[in-house]
Amino acid sequence: MIPVLSYRLMQAVLVALMVGVLTFVLTQALPGDMAFRIAAGRYGYDHVNAAAAAAVQAELGLGLPAWQALGQWLWDLLRLDLGNSLVSGDPVIEELRHQLGHSFTLAVAAVGLSLLLGPPLGLLAGLRPGGRLDRLTLVLATVLRALPQFVIGILLVMLLAVQLGWLPAAGHGTAAHTLLPALTLALGLAAVACRVSRNAMQGVAGSAYYAFGRTKGLSEGRVFMRHGLRNVAVPVLAHQAMQLVYLIEGVVVVETLFAWPGIGHALVHAIVARDVPMIQGTALVLGLMFVLLNALVDLLCHRIDPRRREA
Repeated sequence: MIPVLSYRLMQAVLVALMVGVLTFVLTQALPGDMAFRIAAGRYGYDHVNAAAAAAVQAELGLGLPAWQALGQWLWDLLRLDLGNSLVSGDPVIEELRHQLGHSFTLAVAAVGLSLLLGPPLGLLAGLRPGGRLDRLTLVLATVLRALPQFVIGILLVMLLAVQLGWLPAAGHGTAAHTLLPALTLALGLAAVACRVSRNAMQGVAGSAYYAFGRTKGLSEGRVFMRHGLRNVAVPVLAHQAMQLVYLIEGVVVVETLFAWPGIGHALVHAIVARDVPMIQGTALVLGLMFVLLNALVDLLCHRIDPRRREA
């Protein structure tokens, strides 16, 4: 377990360094006047002029050489200081703390829904490969995985909010507001989880030890619980870890689409306003979230699979 944690810790350090450098370089490469965009974010486009942009540039020290500004950010990062937002003036870490809670709620709901939808259908399909359920889930999984998340979100809004009126189309604050964005994220995750579970279950159900469990007179349910569930869980969990990129990417798109006040929504607004500390902070948190979630999956697989503990 210690090598796993050491590897993930080293990965987190590299992610922090790469995210900081890349976001800084990309924001510097954006066209347009950074001081003017920041002033527009503060005062509105109708009240911005050259004098306001010059005042913002002098106040924030935007005239510093690029290498000096990047070095200052990295030094602040070593001291766990992400700086202040160039638009609001508030500490970046305080804004992220507030937004991360909303994103965490949405991510947990999405993963929970995907686990309720995908693996159970995949396990049933894997027990009868080639059956109607297997063919139906194959078609649904292919369609859902091929569609971009914003298309899935718009289709769900048109059906469940506009046509049927069951759920609110956007906003936050209640469980009903959470359901549509969470379902938008969950369908893509469930599609992959369903097919991975199906293939894993087919392999386990065709194995000699599974057949031996049946010859002992165990019921199908007890054979599955004793010899199937744990062996199926390891590949499903490992593959779900790879799909976390889909979740993190989706947070940015879905939060913007549903006006969800999370970290992805904040990232889009920070890019529009050229708020470099906020861009670096949100990108850093998203990258570290990916490393952390993968570390948790590694530990879970380590716990489930005794072969990993002996390796």
